[in-house]
This record gives sequence, C-alpha cells and structure tokens, in this order.
Amino acid sequence: GGATMIGPAATVFVIDDDPSVRKSLDRLLRSAGYQVQAYDSARAFLGRAPLPVETPQCLILDVRMPGVSGLDLQTLLRNSGSKLPIVFSTGFGDVTSSVRAMKIGAVDFLTKPIDEGELLSAVDRGLALDVEFRKADAVMASLKARLIRLTPRERQVFALVVTGLLNKQIAGRLGTCERTIKVHRARIMKKMEAGSVAELVRMAVRLGPAVE
Repeated sequence: GGATMIGPAATVFVIDDDPSVRKSLDRLLRSAGYQVQAYDSARAFLGRAPLPVETPQCLILDVRMPGVSGLDLQTLLRNSGSKLPIVFSTGFGDVTSSVRAMKIGAVDFLTKPIDEGELLSAVDRGLALDVEFRKADAVMASLKARLIRLTPRERQVFALVVTGLLNKQIAGRLGTCERTIKVHRARIMKKMEAGSVAELVRMAVRLGPAVE
C-alpha cells in the first residue's frame, strides 16, 4: 500500500463505538502498514497522549456516536485550531451530515459497510494532507520568526514596499528621504531573506494582516 510513501510512523486514529468495527479497521490499517490507535468515544480520543509532532496522522471518525458525536468532535477540533484530516464513516446514508462534514473540511465520507480500497485511499489522502499542512505551518513559523527581526520602522516600510510604491513615494509618506528608505529596504530584504521584491510580496501575502 501507500503507507511506505508517507513514512513508517504514520498513525491513523479510529473512533467508533462499535467494537467489531474498531477491530476490523485496526486489522485492515495495520495490514496496510499504519500504526493504529482506536477509541470507543470522542472523550477517550481527546484524553490521548499527543504523538511526536512529525508523525503524519489522520482520523477515521464515526458520525453517530452517543455523547459527543463525530460532527461535534470535528467542530471541536477545528475550533481549537487542529487541522487533523478526518475521514468520516456512517451507518446511514446521512446526506445532511455528510454535506456539513465536507463543508468544514472532511477528507471523505464513507458509508458502512466500508469498502476497503476506498478507505485506504481516503486514509492515504488524509495523511498526505497532514504532511502538507505541517510543511505550510513550518514555512509560516519561519516567516513570522523573520518578521520579528524587523524594527517598527522597517515593518512600516515593508508594508509599503509590497504595495508597489517607489522609494520616493514611501519617503514622502513617512516624511523621510529616499536614501533612508533604500537603507531600510536593503535591511528588510536581508532580515526577511528575500531574493527579490517579488519574493517579498509573496511573503507578505502569506503573512497576511501580520505585516500591517
């Protein structure tokens, strides 16, 4: 299977209140080369010990469970800032739930009895997404760390440079001379580790409102 592509420690969480479903998913996923952690409720899952941050992870989640439902848990995870990719499983062809789940970013929505091939391909997609999210988070963290190096004045100049203003115009706005802006600009490029203004603009787009 696809497990080798993602790396040996890839872990799939399974939350289902039906022990036979947990057992069969556990067997299937392990045979495909994944680590598995199975839980009988959302509460048990939330109480787990966190995995090392570099472990690709995804979650197979039963929609209808007593107590905290699968959709409740999805909402809870999203609200807490978790991007953990979720593959839903349901015993009912519950269209409204699936639409809601997909809207808030489910990877897939599978109806029981779950087709093994479909499940493994959904899990593969979920784990690949998780790896992408981690890369994007790492890039963002690195950009923020660079932004912190800028002085308040350099941040002002940065925000104006990326709007496409010329040094002369920026100097006019900030009530200083063009030469000073050139010096600021060079320092910004160096601190942000940008090779060109175009790259600086791309960084500003990723950083969003943080740049203002």
